[in-house]
Amino acid sequence: MFGSLFEEEGEGYSLAPSGGRVVKGEGEPPPPRGRVNLSGIKNQGGTCYLNSLLQTLFFTPEFREELFSLGPKELGCLEDKDKPEAKVRVIPLELQRLFARLLLVDQQSASTTDLTDSFGWNNSEESRQHDVQELNRILFSALEHSLVDTSGSAFIQRLYHGTTVNSILCKECGNISQRQEDFLDLTVCVRGVCGLEGALWDMFVEEEMFEGSNLYRCGQCDQLVTAAKSAKLRKLPPFLTVSLLRFNFDFARCERYKETGRYTFPLTINLRPFCEQTEDEDSEYSYELFSVIIHKGGCYGGHYHVYIKDMDHLGLWEPPEEDTKPKVQKKEVRAYTEPEKDDPLSVLSSIIAQEESRSVLLDQLGQRLMDKIGSSWSKKYRKLHGPIGKFLQNHSDVFVLVNNGTWVALKANPPSPVTQPSSPAHPTPGSSSTPDPVHNNTANHLPELETEPKTAPEPQGSHWFDLNDSTVTSIHERDVEKMYQGKESAYMLFYRKTLLRRPSGALRNPGYQVPPHLLEMAEEENRRLQQRREEFEASNNSVELRLHLAPHYRLENGALKPISIEQKEATNLTFDRCRTVGDLRMIIYQKQDLWEGDMALTVARSLPAGLHLYNTLTDDEVSLYSAGILSGTDLFVWNGREVCGATVQTGAEWEPVLLTVVRPSLGEEEEEGEGGGVGEEGGSGLTKQSRGFAGRVTLGEVREALGEPQESLLCQEKRGGEGGGASGWRVFPPGDMQRTLKELALKDGDALLVLEPQTQDSSVFSVSGDMVTVTTPSDCRWLLVEYRPERRRRGGGEEEEERMRAKVPASGNMLLCEVKQRAIAELQLQEHLAGVACCLRQVDRTGKLLPPVCEELNVRDAGVRLMTSLSLCPGTAPKDTQLFLYFSVGTAPSSGLEGEIIVERSSTVKQCLMKMLESARLEGDGWHLRRLDWCEEVGEALMDEEASLSELKMSHGDALVITEGRLPPKGFLKLSVWLYVEPSSVVSMETEVNGMAAGSTEGQRLEDMTTVGGAMVELRTVGQVEISEEATLEELKTQVLTLPELQYVCVPTPAFLRVWQLEGQRLTRILRGQQHTLRKLKLCSGVEFCVQQLLREEDLGPKEVLLRVQMGVPGERGYYPPEDLVWDASRDPSPRSLRSALASTYGLSPDSLLLAKHQPHTHTWETFSNWSQQVSKRKKKKKAESLLGAPFHLKDGDIIGVKNLLIDNNRDFSTQQDEQRLREEKEQRRKGGQGVGAEVETNRGVGPEKKMGPIKTRKTEVALSINVGVFR
Repeated sequence: MFGSLFEEEGEGYSLAPSGGRVVKGEGEPPPPRGRVNLSGIKNQGGTCYLNSLLQTLFFTPEFREELFSLGPKELGCLEDKDKPEAKVRVIPLELQRLFARLLLVDQQSASTTDLTDSFGWNNSEESRQHDVQELNRILFSALEHSLVDTSGSAFIQRLYHGTTVNSILCKECGNISQRQEDFLDLTVCVRGVCGLEGALWDMFVEEEMFEGSNLYRCGQCDQLVTAAKSAKLRKLPPFLTVSLLRFNFDFARCERYKETGRYTFPLTINLRPFCEQTEDEDSEYSYELFSVIIHKGGCYGGHYHVYIKDMDHLGLWEPPEEDTKPKVQKKEVRAYTEPEKDDPLSVLSSIIAQEESRSVLLDQLGQRLMDKIGSSWSKKYRKLHGPIGKFLQNHSDVFVLVNNGTWVALKANPPSPVTQPSSPAHPTPGSSSTPDPVHNNTANHLPELETEPKTAPEPQGSHWFDLNDSTVTSIHERDVEKMYQGKESAYMLFYRKTLLRRPSGALRNPGYQVPPHLLEMAEEENRRLQQRREEFEASNNSVELRLHLAPHYRLENGALKPISIEQKEATNLTFDRCRTVGDLRMIIYQKQDLWEGDMALTVARSLPAGLHLYNTLTDDEVSLYSAGILSGTDLFVWNGREVCGATVQTGAEWEPVLLTVVRPSLGEEEEEGEGGGVGEEGGSGLTKQSRGFAGRVTLGEVREALGEPQESLLCQEKRGGEGGGASGWRVFPPGDMQRTLKELALKDGDALLVLEPQTQDSSVFSVSGDMVTVTTPSDCRWLLVEYRPERRRRGGGEEEEERMRAKVPASGNMLLCEVKQRAIAELQLQEHLAGVACCLRQVDRTGKLLPPVCEELNVRDAGVRLMTSLSLCPGTAPKDTQLFLYFSVGTAPSSGLEGEIIVERSSTVKQCLMKMLESARLEGDGWHLRRLDWCEEVGEALMDEEASLSELKMSHGDALVITEGRLPPKGFLKLSVWLYVEPSSVVSMETEVNGMAAGSTEGQRLEDMTTVGGAMVELRTVGQVEISEEATLEELKTQVLTLPELQYVCVPTPAFLRVWQLEGQRLTRILRGQQHTLRKLKLCSGVEFCVQQLLREEDLGPKEVLLRVQMGVPGERGYYPPEDLVWDASRDPSPRSLRSALASTYGLSPDSLLLAKHQPHTHTWETFSNWSQQVSKRKKKKKAESLLGAPFHLKDGDIIGVKNLLIDNNRDFSTQQDEQRLREEKEQRRKGGQGVGAEVETNRGVGPEKKMGPIKTRKTEVALSINVGVFR
């Protein structure tokens, strides 16, 4: 019926991939039950609907006990199910086993694999979602068929069967005709009803009248008569199941949707008003709610879970965490942190200080902060102090980040990077379910032995639980009311009669009425689970330790290093982490016979500088697990004070840092130094040496350790360098000499340059303020200079002299003029270039010459990279105050018709233009300059001719275009004008305009044609106007009428002209507001517009839309000529308003009109809904559908088709021209082309047109079924 109604479709709920069940690793046992002591059910991929229904049946004690009452004599044994002669009723047997596991087996969740196998389901069926209401009926039918000829064959009917009676009363003779119907569940309507009681009232109290044209034929009167139809509940079942019809079908949109509106249902309900017999006591009609199956998601995907009331109190109900947490927060904040909550430093310090280890995981610090002050870091402090991680780094004098920044501790007592202390005051999530393995060796008892009666009275509404697959949590009774509405709302309701009382022996007794063979099965499974858990814990408790012995190490540069390279650094030891630190110490004593004195075990870690020590294990009674010792931990064995006579500092603050010390090397050290070599002229280089220093030592102490005088400079390398082949270094100020390496944020591998006073004047080092520039021998390389002579004509042809190349030694500090002189000398061009100006130019990857470089700059400042090429070309090099520009006349310089010019940066645009005109040998003042845009097309004009090039941010190599025509005065616009020629006036207008064209320029001709309202109209260019941007639209129309080409266009006033803005020869919008300025209308120079002559005055408002309306010809696929309609959408932009306006125009009823918008790009029509309001199916709020917004976006000039349904039954708006155009575009695409406009819009339609493009395909719907054997 529903098939894959709940197939996943991006609803945000992910399931296991189909094709396989999700199971845990074979060796890992399932976890035990949680604190609520109830077991969930595993989701096999898409079986959340099955889990919710099974939990409801399980928590129906009467159903569970009826099922348990059936013994092996009636149902058979599962061991015999493969025997052909045996009749084994597999489904009820597997259901019994599942219920027994849910009651008695100590595991977090039970598996339904055996049950679904008995259904005959495969893996694909288990990963496909279905409707839980459909499953309820099919499962009951399968159980009834499975229990045929047993004592339980009728227990489904006894518990859930009810009857209704339908009556029809003849108003003429009083005869009553009745028909009885059976039900196992009641299906009630949700749409248009506010709640369950209202739906039952409509079903069983309200009468349906047969009158007027809908009469009833009475069997006794034998004629059509007036009658009343009603229904009543005749027999009430002990358990009432109510299915809510939340999923409906929208026939207008042809799609499913989910009713998410508010739908209430009571916790207790009295059905007396809906019953046929009402003589019994109220208790016979009273029901209480005990289960609510909830669906979260939409109609094509989602997730089920269930709220259930535990009638037998099998679970340990406790208030949800959110009930108690805020009270503790308020008390703590008010009592402790209120005076200092505005100071994040004191708040964070107090949080960490409350921990026993004085350290917190960085990931948990934000939650601890919220628990303390009731607000997150982002809301309270981020705006002033930035991210919390950056705040901790900026306050390194208070906090220390260790273990790669995952732990934060107070500076006085930092923790070990591998030790993860836990605080009893703040248990971490999951700590309760993962106890210390030392104390986890006791046998787990059955759940019933763990369930003890509570001494405190339970609050009202308790024992409600949320069972969400494997997860079971406590909830309040009031939480049920939250499922009245929304995407997550109630889907099935289960009521039980209040007369059904549970016996006292069933309360808190999971083994009540469970057959002995199932009790034995549960005990055996618990025993196996306990054995597996013990074996798993034993196998996981072994840790591999690496022991480092103090006699094999020495202290060097703040870190511990092996004395001998050949000696093995560490000894591997496998140890049980459940044993204590004292046991480990004794094992090491036994292995080290020669050890004398005290023995300390300290957690160590290998760093780039060497081995470093952190926390010492001092408590011999604690287990390695509690001490945070993990597999792979390094332990250093020593006396706790010194190593080889040297005192060793421990802790994260003393972590050594491995620095690269860089020094100038002397000539005799060139062969030994790593950076040794020759300088710029064969001088000195640099040497590098790795040295480790304790992180807490100051920079001044580092200088003393290096044996440097106080006059020496210590520098840190600047990231990124300065280019030009040199490296930049920042000099540490004197104040940094008292700061530690940790405070200076120096890390492993950072370089430290040491400059003694006698080396600071070297040519290799250039000191400027707090910066040092180092030019090493590796920077003193070369530039390849290529000479490109001018082409010379010889014998009527054009020849090019052979190019010459020379490699010139150069450095970043060398001036480019010196590079040019060296290149000329190397190429021996002194005589050839005597008196000839030449310059150096870079070359791009395509071989094109770039602008000349300024020869007054050095290689580095000019941005020239060493080991690249320069071209020596004829021409003058620009100075530092000049610019080199490209220019062309009338077209982009990339066309090849370009020139070059050098001008001063302070020159104005006008001076630059005059110099370019002089270079291009052009005369006159009717020229102006334009820039090139990013795609090298002629762009905007340089309007301010008095502005300097530097003010316009012109740079070397920019290109300008000399364009013919004067610039409009400042504040003026130059606009191109077109004439809109109506189809009806094409003949007359051709005579007038062509007559003008004959006597004027040849350019006044037919320029373009466009489609408006289904008819071809002409656009003719009529010239340009120059007008102030402060002029009004009315003044623009007046000036347009003065154009010579429009002298025959006569209008009484400018209001008889309509002005359209053009974009790409298409009409886009009408300019509104006669008194609005062109600036307010956002017009700029170069904009094109066209004017249209009207027969009456027009002054459109801002919300008035001009539409081209065409009425369909009845019985034909065509339309009458279009007409203009000005629609006022200021008050109501809905389809109802437009339909009313058209109805007034045509004199028809609004309900008889069907409207659609034409899409000229896709040749399709978008039909407007006939509803007065569009109701959102996913939201409660109703919102009016605006035609000005999505998906229609009505604008000026849109074509609206109108159908009169009174005389035209054809609802298809498409024409033969539309189909022909679509066929042409399809043929063009098939041949590899692209239809006109097809790239602009595809599939923008709604309704049927919406599905033309590729859409996400859904799986085929498959009916739900359960296979049952034959037992008759």
